[in-house]
Amino acid sequence: MGGPSFHLPITSGSSNEVVPDYLGAGPVNYRYTFSPVYAVIKTGGKQERVEEGQRVAVELLGEATGAEVSFAPILVVDGDSVLATPGELAGAKVSARILGEEKGPKVRGFIYKNKTRGRRSWGHRQRYTTIEVTAITREA
Repeated sequence: MGGPSFHLPITSGSSNEVVPDYLGAGPVNYRYTFSPVYAVIKTGGKQERVEEGQRVAVELLGEATGAEVSFAPILVVDGDSVLATPGELAGAKVSARILGEEKGPKVRGFIYKNKTRGRRSWGHRQRYTTIEVTAITREA
């Protein structure tokens, strides 16, 4: 189930008769858009695919709300050109503005050891920084 899914009518042979596409009739995956410019950044040990104007929750950065941050991309796609090597990415930069902090979903855990009355319950909520990507620049 990888990649974007979209449905185009399939024509059969030389006639213009439209054949229904039963194989791809599932829900459309709206996570991926078809923007010609996007970048992949690495933050908090994770990689995120970002576009201009997109809001992303990343690991806690520790910066103030409204501050400007920049990330070094590990991949930049601009239409047909792809920048992937360190030499090509030397001047590339992804700029973002910090919108605030938020908490992730509550994770509940329970440890039980039989025959000893050993029980322990714990919970955790991860904190994230929400950023909005303002620009993807590439220096040539």
